[in-house]
Parts: sequence; C-alpha cells; structure tokens
Amino acid sequence: MTGQPIRVLVVEDDPVAADAHMTYVGRVPGFVAVGKAHTGAAARRALDRTPVDLLLLDLHLPDVHGLQLARTLRAAGHHADVIAVTSARDLTVVREGVSLGVVQYVLKPFTFATLRDRLVRYAEFRAAAGEASGQDEVDRALATLRAPGPAALPKGLSGPTLERVSTVLRDAPDGLTATGVAEAVGISRITARRYLEHLVDCGCAARRPQYGTVGRPELQYRWVSGR
Repeated sequence: MTGQPIRVLVVEDDPVAADAHMTYVGRVPGFVAVGKAHTGAAARRALDRTPVDLLLLDLHLPDVHGLQLARTLRAAGHHADVIAVTSARDLTVVREGVSLGVVQYVLKPFTFATLRDRLVRYAEFRAAAGEASGQDEVDRALATLRAPGPAALPKGLSGPTLERVSTVLRDAPDGLTATGVAEAVGISRITARRYLEHLVDCGCAARRPQYGTVGRPELQYRWVSGR
C-alpha cells in the first residue's frame, strides 16, 4: 500500500478495548491510529482538531448512540467513513447505518485477523479511482467491502461456543472465573480458559487474580466491551 496512511480515530468507551483497537489498527500497513475518544463529545472535539479518514466507532457510547453521532458529524460537515464495532445484531440498525457512511460492521468479540481483513478491504475500496467501464467494474469495487466468509477463529475455538461464553460473561457484572464460566456453559475449565483468554486478547475482557481463596488465586474475568 502506497501514499498517505489512512487516519483512524478509535471511538470506544472502554479504555482497555480502545487501547486494543488502536494497537490492532497500528499493526495494519497503510493505517495509523491518530487518537481515541471515549465519548461522542470527545470524538467531535477530536475531529475538529485532527484530520480523520475513518472512524472505528462503538455504537454504545455513554452520551450518545453511535449512529446518532454519525448523523451529527455528517450534518457538521465531517465526511470520515465509519466501521461500526459493536455487539448489536439488530439488522434495522445495520440498514440505518448504510445511509450514514457505515461501510463495515465488526461484531464483538473479534480477532485481529477480522479487523485487518475489514481494513484492507476498505483500503482497496478507497483506492479505486477513475471511471468504471461498466456495471461489472462497479460491482467489483463494491464487492471489495464484503468479506468472503466468517473470519477464522484460533484453532480449536468455535463461534457458537464463543458467543455463549461472551453472553455468560456479559451477564455477570462482578466477573467470573474459568470454573464459573465452564459450569455455566457446560464445557471444561481448560476450554473455558482458552475462550476467556481469547476475549482478553480481543480487548473484550479483562482479567485479575481473585484473592481470598485457599491456595493459588484463580483468575477473575470481567467483560469490558460491547455493553
């Protein structure tokens, strides 16, 4: 990829997830994370002072819904594209986002490979220039934004089980240990630990030692993203 890097603003209310997303963006050639904002108001201030090409936008912000923020930014003359990063699965929201410059949706939790694929495809779409020779060329340009299929999870992990683990952890505000998740989901503690560590790697969960127990403290996991 040549030319100026694509400038990305990460808009995510959770600091751990925001840092993880900035790290992910920085690992993709041709992209640079120019900043992060934890609220809609902070995002607007950042856009007023920093040129941005793309927003990596969480839809559930503490002061405004992400699509409302996108609508406000369009009205204010900001034309950055949007990749929505969210746990929301409402297709009505997806359709509404199309008219507001949302070019991709990435569902939490996701891997670095998933985001990298979306960013690379966005860069290819953005780089298309000139006049199309016909309908086929227009279709090909639009198709670059569409992923060919679900991104692969780490070996041994499955999408349905990951969703169940994520749901159990989201519904436990005080957090859970791998043992607690294993009992709730019906898997072994070792398997639960693998899924939980994957969520930590994705920036969707945090871990800390659980003290007050006999012997070596067990790690406590807490959902920190996609509320």
